[in-house]
Amino acid sequence: MRNDSDHDRSGPGPERPLTEKPLLPVEARRAAAWCVVALLIAAVLAVGVWLCVFLSAAVTPVLLALLGSALLGPLYRRLVAMRLNRSLAAGLTCAVLLVVVGGAGYVVVSALVDTGDQIIASLKEAGQGLSKNFGVAGASLDDLASNAKSLVARFGGEAASGLLAGVSVVGQFIAAAVLALLLTFFFLRDADKAVRALHDWAPGNSGPQLERMARRGFQAIQGFMRGTTFIALIDALCITVGLLILKVPGAPGLGALVFVGAYIPYLGAFISGAVAILVAFADRGFVIALWTLGVVLAVQVLEGHVLQPMIQSRTVQMHPATVMLAITAGASVAGILGMLLSVPLTAAVSGVLHELRKHYAADSDSASGSSSPGDTGPSASPASS
Repeated sequence: MRNDSDHDRSGPGPERPLTEKPLLPVEARRAAAWCVVALLIAAVLAVGVWLCVFLSAAVTPVLLALLGSALLGPLYRRLVAMRLNRSLAAGLTCAVLLVVVGGAGYVVVSALVDTGDQIIASLKEAGQGLSKNFGVAGASLDDLASNAKSLVARFGGEAASGLLAGVSVVGQFIAAAVLALLLTFFFLRDADKAVRALHDWAPGNSGPQLERMARRGFQAIQGFMRGTTFIALIDALCITVGLLILKVPGAPGLGALVFVGAYIPYLGAFISGAVAILVAFADRGFVIALWTLGVVLAVQVLEGHVLQPMIQSRTVQMHPATVMLAITAGASVAGILGMLLSVPLTAAVSGVLHELRKHYAADSDSASGSSSPGDTGPSASPASS
């Protein structure tokens, strides 16, 4: 039995340390944590972009091979379904890709070469006409048309020196094209091996989820490439026919410019349409320029309200602001090639993020379903016990 003398003998007990008040409130600490996460993500992205630019001689053929395999993947699968050997099917698909890309490139380049001087002369006349009424804007257009060839030559020289020093532009282009064609062959033939390797290398049980993410990103690239090619062909044909009816000079070259510009959403259509209107204004007058503007606007309305929803709405769903930011970032990193590659890569990233969001939404739904009110256990209310 404990008495008072024992309590007095033991003396006062140890004092408890006072809790210190944090320097920052909880909201500020959360904001700081999110800032640290954002900085880490930005640093990882910056390192990734730097590596892609530093290794652009190898990264560019890989990206082009992905676009080529996404464009002609259905043809390869149909050939395999016809009981052809995988290597033979991939070789035939690469041959078709070579014919299609080579033929389209030859048509576009020949059209631009045949009518390029005429287009530049028309732009120069349009600049001189505008300079009489609008001053600086017309003079700037005149200077741009006069120096177009020197600007293209200067840009080509800078691009060549930036990628492979000491190698000519033709040699670099041939090497990249051959490497991209070989990579397309291997991407088509060994897709199943890549999926199995993904499952083998995936940590834990994340293999199926990583496969779904990869497939979703590749499907987004497929939808963009097939849809954009089909839309570009329709736009080029419609505008070329309209310019031929209006007797605008250089109509085949302007149609080829529209076809190439369609792979750069929004910006490419604006530039090619503006060039067609200025050429019509220089050679055919103000009334024909207005008719040309009507043709360009009609084709853009057809693309935006009919072709885009029907062709690309199921596979590529990106806000126009996202597309414009991607084009701007691609242009700042790799010029025209970056503008061409930025949108399909953004579409792939958007598809992967969509799959991740769906995966975590399913996990949260399953977690909430496991703790439903009908369950018994520690989470049940006292009245149920």
